[in-house]
Amino acid sequence: MKAIQLNGFGDVSNFSLVEMDTPVIKNDEVLIQIKAAAFNPIDYQMRLGLRESRLMCSPVLGRELAGVIVQAGPGVVGFKPGDEVMALAGSRGSNGSYAGLMALNYQMIGIKPKGISFEQAAAIPSSGLTAWHSFTRMQAGANDTIFINGAAGGVGRFLIKLLRAQGISNIIATAGSEQSIKTLYSLGLSSTEVINYNQEDLAGKIITANGEELFDYVVDIVGGSISETAATVLKTNGNYIDITFLGTELTRQILFDKGATTCNIAAYAFAANNNLSWYGETLRYLGRLIDDGKIDAPEINVIGELSVETVQQAHRLMEANCIYGKKLVMTIS
Repeated sequence: MKAIQLNGFGDVSNFSLVEMDTPVIKNDEVLIQIKAAAFNPIDYQMRLGLRESRLMCSPVLGRELAGVIVQAGPGVVGFKPGDEVMALAGSRGSNGSYAGLMALNYQMIGIKPKGISFEQAAAIPSSGLTAWHSFTRMQAGANDTIFINGAAGGVGRFLIKLLRAQGISNIIATAGSEQSIKTLYSLGLSSTEVINYNQEDLAGKIITANGEELFDYVVDIVGGSISETAATVLKTNGNYIDITFLGTELTRQILFDKGATTCNIAAYAFAANNNLSWYGETLRYLGRLIDDGKIDAPEINVIGELSVETVQQAHRLMEANCIYGKKLVMTIS
């Protein structure tokens, strides 16, 4: 099979196209012919050799995919060859998703929703599972106020859909471009609920948008210095949902001084605890929500087919924060 391999930590020149053996499945695994793979920030963080690189199990990156089962081990339950599926493989696959095939434990996969493309389905698992993990950990009520920092990305959009589907509508969100702001409008947020974060006195504007009140919940999907603003607008003893682990030392000081409850969100934590069924069960639930029209599939930007050039372009766009509210996806034939 063809795959894009990372030959060493560093810039995008370290990718190359290679020919690899077909993965051999284990008793409880399926072999998936990958039809589409989505890109995530953790991909370029791994490429750079940052903290996330410790999760690598293969020189082939990519953690998210959609495709067709071509082989199933004797211990596989509920899936068969020909099934169209999606998965967040994490580091449990035989290799990453920048490839034509992957062997993966059947408990980690879900059936692709009907009526959407493989490319759309490939964009669901990572953002959908992370958003669902955030949503269930938050336990927010209909009267709670929520601020989402950097909401136009995949996780933020999915989280807003989940919250609104449950009747939770007191949401203020930030985005950094006109295109991203329009994306949030398309989710049902109004012009008074969406704030461009490239402004002076950002914290003041966020608080004003919330009726001069601090927030019950803050969700940080950005990290860096803007996480300090996110911490500032949280109530005393409020709840801070950290999806990035990229807050600054000042962020942590502000949260400590507020007596905040910090909830760390890492979808790979379930795999680390060998709770693989959480992935498949959650993907099946999200798939039903999409099939039933309660939420819709993510917006995507298909940037090419499996090639070194496509992978390099995706990594450059993600590093430059130029995805503008659409998940980057490549087609694999």
